[in-house]
Amino acid sequence: MFPTRLQTRRPARLASLGLLLSGVALPAMAAMPPAGPQPAQRATSKAVSKATSEEATRKAGQKGGQQDGQKGAPPAAKTEDGAGGRSSFGVDAAASAPERITVTARLDRARAALQPDTGATTYRFDRHAIETVPGGDNAPLNGVLLQAPGVAQDSYGQIHVRGDHNEVQFRLDGVQLPEGLTVFGQTLMTRFADSLSMTTGALPSEYGFLQAAVIDITTKNGATNPGGEASIYGGARDYFFPSLQYGGQSGKWDYFATGDFVHDRVGIENTTPRFNALHDLSNQYHFLGHLRYTADADTRISLIAGVSNAEYQLPNNPGQQTQFQEPSFAGSTLAQHLAGNVDSASLDERQKEITDFGILSLQKEIGRVSLQSSAFLRYSSLGYSPDMLGDLVYNGIAQRAARSVFSTGTQSDATWRVAPRHTLRFGYQVFVERNVSKTDSLVYPQTGADAAGNPEFGSTPVAIHDGSGLTGWIWGLYAQDEWKPVRDLTVNFGLRMDGVEEYTHQQQLSPRLNLVWTPRAGTTLHAGYSRYFTPPPFEVVSGGSLDKFTGTSAAPASAQSSTVRAESDHYFDAGIMQRILPGWQVSFDAYYKLAHNLIDEGQFGAPIILSGFNYRRGQVNGYEVATSYDRGPLSLYGNMAWSRAIGKDITSAQFNFDPEDLAYIRQHWIFLDHDQRWTASAGAAYSLFYRTGHPMRLSATMVYGSGLRADGAVPNGMQLPQYVTFNLSLVQSFQDLFRVPFLKRTQLRLDVTNLFDRRYELRDGTGIGVGAPQYGLRRTILTGISQRF
Repeated sequence: MFPTRLQTRRPARLASLGLLLSGVALPAMAAMPPAGPQPAQRATSKAVSKATSEEATRKAGQKGGQQDGQKGAPPAAKTEDGAGGRSSFGVDAAASAPERITVTARLDRARAALQPDTGATTYRFDRHAIETVPGGDNAPLNGVLLQAPGVAQDSYGQIHVRGDHNEVQFRLDGVQLPEGLTVFGQTLMTRFADSLSMTTGALPSEYGFLQAAVIDITTKNGATNPGGEASIYGGARDYFFPSLQYGGQSGKWDYFATGDFVHDRVGIENTTPRFNALHDLSNQYHFLGHLRYTADADTRISLIAGVSNAEYQLPNNPGQQTQFQEPSFAGSTLAQHLAGNVDSASLDERQKEITDFGILSLQKEIGRVSLQSSAFLRYSSLGYSPDMLGDLVYNGIAQRAARSVFSTGTQSDATWRVAPRHTLRFGYQVFVERNVSKTDSLVYPQTGADAAGNPEFGSTPVAIHDGSGLTGWIWGLYAQDEWKPVRDLTVNFGLRMDGVEEYTHQQQLSPRLNLVWTPRAGTTLHAGYSRYFTPPPFEVVSGGSLDKFTGTSAAPASAQSSTVRAESDHYFDAGIMQRILPGWQVSFDAYYKLAHNLIDEGQFGAPIILSGFNYRRGQVNGYEVATSYDRGPLSLYGNMAWSRAIGKDITSAQFNFDPEDLAYIRQHWIFLDHDQRWTASAGAAYSLFYRTGHPMRLSATMVYGSGLRADGAVPNGMQLPQYVTFNLSLVQSFQDLFRVPFLKRTQLRLDVTNLFDRRYELRDGTGIGVGAPQYGLRRTILTGISQRF
């Protein structure tokens, strides 16, 4: 079973159409197995599509916990209770279990209906689909998302969806998290997710701020994941990954907690094509806790809290010349003096990233009105520790940098089922953020200029301290009406008003319109238009002073530094999904975006800190084709996407760029540095003995990229070589392997990444905002064992 996709919300009667992986239709999502010893077999319950009318919602509610797999509605798990057969509600367990399941499933469905994806393109990964990806819960979140069409991989764990940079928003149980400073790896681990979805295209009006894609993670909880599981995973390059999770229910409460620790020597992409990187040790730990209180059938309160702490060594790139950007330094006495004291292969640069977050939510059903109101906070910090002498020699500046962002806010969403053909939705989001940036730098002072006008520098570095802080806020309001003028046509139209009061002060009113038509069973067409407003990422805009570095070895190439502004887009999207035969589906999507003040990000300088800037004009367009087949123990999928992303005239943060590049880009369109013309992915999974208590699953995946951009005759004018990687996974499960009552499923796994050990380059160190070369991971073999209890 692979990740699934729905292009639109459809009545429950269409659930049998199946779901899609990577844009490819698959059979409905499998239900989570009940706790306790049982045969591990393929679940047959079908996923329920979100209802498009009050009648469908009411019918779904009447079915209670009998149907699983809906977005936001994790399968109801059987609850085991060891206290004399009493249930969490204080009555006989057998009698109360259906009631408890019904209440949980009903509230989950109501929460999902608050944020429909009508007319957008959505790819869903249920629990079984996540486990099928090589690595399973141990795989990084970006590795899972690469299985969807139009997702291109980049260095530092970044992904680009449909030609955008990092404009991807993350939600936990429907609540959007403010942006943080995480550059490497993932703050949100795959292990946290009971299921997840990626929604892209022409989004309805409830989605704002970051709109390239919406990653909505339905977190694990005590109802869907009762009991515990311990696992150890590891192998090549000192990879060691222990984890522990436990969940349960008590009375009206349910709870879940999971934590893990990661130690390896592949924390950041290798700067060379070698098998092992130089100086690439990382240590990370993550924690997520989820506590819920179900007061009655219409009221639930939940608290989600998480912590991520990661420390990285920055990989070294041997063989670099000991000079910074001013050419006169190459033959100077100072350069010759320092040449024997430092080697680029022995530098010691480090970075630490911390993220803490919490979400408190109230969900309430009041007649025809559904409501979820949440308060949240997030603290994110990043600290870079340089190699003081080495950074001076190679960059002309050794800078200890620290940034932090503290964000708090609230989000409320409401659904009012006015009539059978009309459903109104409205809500708001408000983020209040505090951004603090501090740097302590060592630079060489300029002492004069030579006959050619090139600067000359003294041999004694001077210290420069700089810091800034700003408090700002962003807000959004929306209202929409989901209307069914005729039986097979759904119209979803709305308005959204957004504003930003941070480094820039802007507002925009944005109309949205989506159409979904199902002319016959097995065929769904959709089309949409969305006006987008994207505030500049507060955490990557700095208020530092440029004039402090004038007359030093770190003087900017240009003194111009216009403020990064919000991006405004016209976005068009259309597509079709067709069922060919039972289990076999095909889909096609096309999109086009016209952008004003298109936002991009790049790394400028030694610290791995992204900085934002604008292109005055931008265009992104592309299409996606996908297909899949899923019957019995066999699942197959494949997809292909073409994209083009171009920009013209850089209008902010100009000091980061070479003046000649700025002049060229002012008059010419160029490819964005993250433009990748072709992406593709494919996979297969087959389960042996899948009707027994010891199934064995063999799966394989493939990822292809035609290459990101690099500098050629013009900025970003060259395409890096294409690449393709293959991965394998073998998972053997046993029920009651040790014949111990409290020990349940035992699982052994073997994963091979980059099976054929292909050498491929993600970045070559050139291009707009590209700091250093990065190569993809060489062949890596990892094994693990997990035990449920």
